[in-house]
Amino acid sequence: MAASGHNSQIGKLGEDLASQFLENQGYQIIDKNFFTRYGEIDLIAQKGNEVLFLEVKTRSSSLYGYPEQAVDAKKIKHLLEAIKLYLKIKQLKSFWRLDIISVELNNHQPTNIKWFKDISGGY
Repeated sequence: MAASGHNSQIGKLGEDLASQFLENQGYQIIDKNFFTRYGEIDLIAQKGNEVLFLEVKTRSSSLYGYPEQAVDAKKIKHLLEAIKLYLKIKQLKSFWRLDIISVELNNHQPTNIKWFKDISGGY
């Protein structure tokens, strides 16, 4: 149980850091942790007409690889279904994109934040 609590704490810290990162890029966070039967959309940000749906992956160790490597084709397909529901519920017709924010930590401090844009190409 302790590991699960630690993982959710690390995940929350990563989402907070990703939110700050996006706000520094001029985006406004319009929603967080949107749950659907297909899974959760971590962050939803907007700048002008552009809406970003973001999967945030955070790691405090490289033991299991880079954070972004945890987003596979199955996860992307689930995220795309969740996005369809969000767009329908919120009645949004804006341009949108699915991105990953990858956060690497050392002693709860960010050492690397990477932004992978438009990860759903081909799906």
